[in-house]
Amino acid sequence: MTFIQAIILGIVEGFTEFLPISSTAHLEFASRIMQIANSPFLDSFLIFIQIGSILAALVVYAGLIWKHRAQWKTVAAAFIPTAIIGFILYKIVKTLFLGNVSLAAIMLIIGGILMIIFELALAKRKSGTQSIEAITYKQAALIGLAQSIAVVPGVSRSGATIYGGLFAGMSRETIVDFSFILAIPTMIAAGGYDLLKSAAGFSGGDFGLLAAGFIAAFLSALFAIRFFLSYAKRHDFTIFGIYRILAGVLFFFSLR
Repeated sequence: MTFIQAIILGIVEGFTEFLPISSTAHLEFASRIMQIANSPFLDSFLIFIQIGSILAALVVYAGLIWKHRAQWKTVAAAFIPTAIIGFILYKIVKTLFLGNVSLAAIMLIIGGILMIIFELALAKRKSGTQSIEAITYKQAALIGLAQSIAVVPGVSRSGATIYGGLFAGMSRETIVDFSFILAIPTMIAAGGYDLLKSAAGFSGGDFGLLAAGFIAAFLSALFAIRFFLSYAKRHDFTIFGIYRILAGVLFFFSLR
């Protein structure tokens, strides 16, 4: 991997992490397009640079996090199911899921179809829980379980949590905010745990590539978060479902 490739992957990560289109799938496809060979380092790189995106969320949401600091109990209730499932499935994710572009493409398509169906089902629903303070532990746990599905490439973490929250009775604006806040401990834990497990095998140059991807992800995520927050206040996510289907079909037939 070159520094230019590391920066490109970081930009892809930052732009896609918080959109319901699966950053993991897009990173896998970008890696294939740039002909970056599969390796344990690439797998760790793709996980670690997500922390750059999460740092961007921390910057954007610093005020809201402080304002709702008493609600970290509900964030913890959502994080715990994901942490347990992620820890149990860590080896499976690293050995079987990462690098499986066919699976990622298929899940993009399936996820896109489900998003369109969900939006049709939710169209007539009245607005739900209107504030982060009103989120119950039961709702938080359901969101955490939904988030855990995102260990499968092509399943969007943000999409899974947002639709989990919508079906748990939360308003769209509230669950978008809660999803982004929940991403902070989730992705820091995932990236930190993987770095702890893999860092001993990295060379000095590897850390430089990690830094390049991290910074690129951070800067591009700042833009993506602000865009999505503005978009989510005025629109549903049907357009993302259509995009997922088209991208999944394109990726499936062009990268096999």
